[in-house]
Amino acid sequence: MEFDPESQTLKCPSCGTSQEISDCSGRIREHLLTADARRKIRAEEKTSHTVECPGCGARIEVDASSTAAECPYCGSKYVLASKQEDTMVPDGVLPFQFDREAAVQKFGRWVQGRFWAPGKLKHLYQRDRLQGIYLPYWTFDARSEASYTARGGRDHRETYREGGKTRTRIYTVWRPVSGHISYFFDDLLIPASSSVDPGLLDSVDSFDTSSLAVYSPEYLSGYSAECFSLSLNDAGDQARMEMERRLRRMAEDEVLKRYDHVDSMHISPVFSEETFKYILVPVYSTAYQYGNRIYHVLINGQTGRISGEYPKSILKIGFCILLAVLAAVLIFYFF
Repeated sequence: MEFDPESQTLKCPSCGTSQEISDCSGRIREHLLTADARRKIRAEEKTSHTVECPGCGARIEVDASSTAAECPYCGSKYVLASKQEDTMVPDGVLPFQFDREAAVQKFGRWVQGRFWAPGKLKHLYQRDRLQGIYLPYWTFDARSEASYTARGGRDHRETYREGGKTRTRIYTVWRPVSGHISYFFDDLLIPASSSVDPGLLDSVDSFDTSSLAVYSPEYLSGYSAECFSLSLNDAGDQARMEMERRLRRMAEDEVLKRYDHVDSMHISPVFSEETFKYILVPVYSTAYQYGNRIYHVLINGQTGRISGEYPKSILKIGFCILLAVLAAVLIFYFF
């Protein structure tokens, strides 16, 4: 049986019989941000297999009965990894909200809407390579208290006479300012995948964690899940940097409510009640070939948002440039 996004149950693809997913209505556990809080299972206890892509090196957990054969990132064939790796049991999972057929239709409309793409691409892209995969993410919570100092500048207009003419100039008067920001960060998402292009991921990275379900391997039936490649320590460092960046932005916005400009911002954040969890989020991924290059597309399995690469038609670009030049010439001669 496979997970069916429409009914959010396990469903037999042959006869349509459905079965509710095991009761996972408990509260998703948050862990204190310490090394001792990690939960691991031994490889021999896994119900999945570790596979490795020889093309891009992605290491992915697939169901023991999975028929997935191609890497969703580069299109290479999977091979069973020689070493079955330990894997951390996820705390939560965002289930897919639409099935592969709906994803294929979204992908088709996306391809058809690429104006600059070569015409024949719209008939050559490989629809059958679109695969559903869960990506690993760390989430972080923290209570923050941040004092800041900066300079706030107000613009003033001054009129003066020069060379017998009245002129106006604007000058800025700077004042020292200070303040305090209190903020609670809830589920700050840090991607733990090294196989997905960060630019593509940023474009579809809008997952709503309020819909998180307590992890059950049944959600992965019929899908695969990438193993995390970013350690908790490194992810924690990234989360701290992102929190500080956001706090700085909040402090700057606070100053700009009273002043026209802000500079020399210095912020001293203190974090407490820091927790983390390990979750899986849904995407559909494909890698298709056009010419001698591989192009990648990601579809957010929760929202349907698409981001991807595609070839540009030199003929279309050249034709548009020619039209623009022709229009400029006509305007110059007749207007």
